[in-house]
Amino acid sequence: MSASTFKRMKVTFGCLVIAAGICGILSFAFLATSLGTEYWYIIEMNPMNISDFEDMSSHSGLWSIHEGGKMHADSIDSFTTDYSRYSETELHMLSMHSAIVVVLPFSLVLLLFGGICGLVSSLARSPVLLTGTALYFFICSLLTLCGVTLYIIYSYQALAETERLVGPEGLASIHTSFGWSLGLAWLSYGLELLSGILLLVAARMAKLQHSSPIMA
Repeated sequence: MSASTFKRMKVTFGCLVIAAGICGILSFAFLATSLGTEYWYIIEMNPMNISDFEDMSSHSGLWSIHEGGKMHADSIDSFTTDYSRYSETELHMLSMHSAIVVVLPFSLVLLLFGGICGLVSSLARSPVLLTGTALYFFICSLLTLCGVTLYIIYSYQALAETERLVGPEGLASIHTSFGWSLGLAWLSYGLELLSGILLLVAARMAKLQHSSPIMA
């Protein structure tokens, strides 16, 4: 291998680990912002006379609901709820919510340690450490995917249960949608995957550098 080729590989390796680091930082920032905001699910009223119902619109996060300009922080507390007054369907939904508020923050914590592992493995240029860190990011992305998917299923089941209780006519003037907080969680998931892929490529390149003799 010529010296010029080796230098080009060094530059490419540096670009890969820097890009992976940027993706990791952004994924952490997006997921942290997502968990700390209350725009996961949005409910908007669309009545004939909106002035009479404008305060009934709401937007919610994982731990609180903003309804009519007021925040209800205890309205989605699935850990301190009295389970005896809920139906089997509602208990299932509460269990799903409990899983969501555990899995997503846990993924965020893992991302923080993943960033440290990525920095160490990049500085060491170790193929083994880089591969291990890449797999670590894949695990983080899987947890994030599970949490986001569970939230979507939970939201649809909550809407179906509400429709069962009030009937289709009761929801005729209501428009529901997922908000930008959920979008940030999806972006975080994609960036976690991209970080893992870039680290795998960097690990492959580091392995080639270690196994090939340096020729002038």
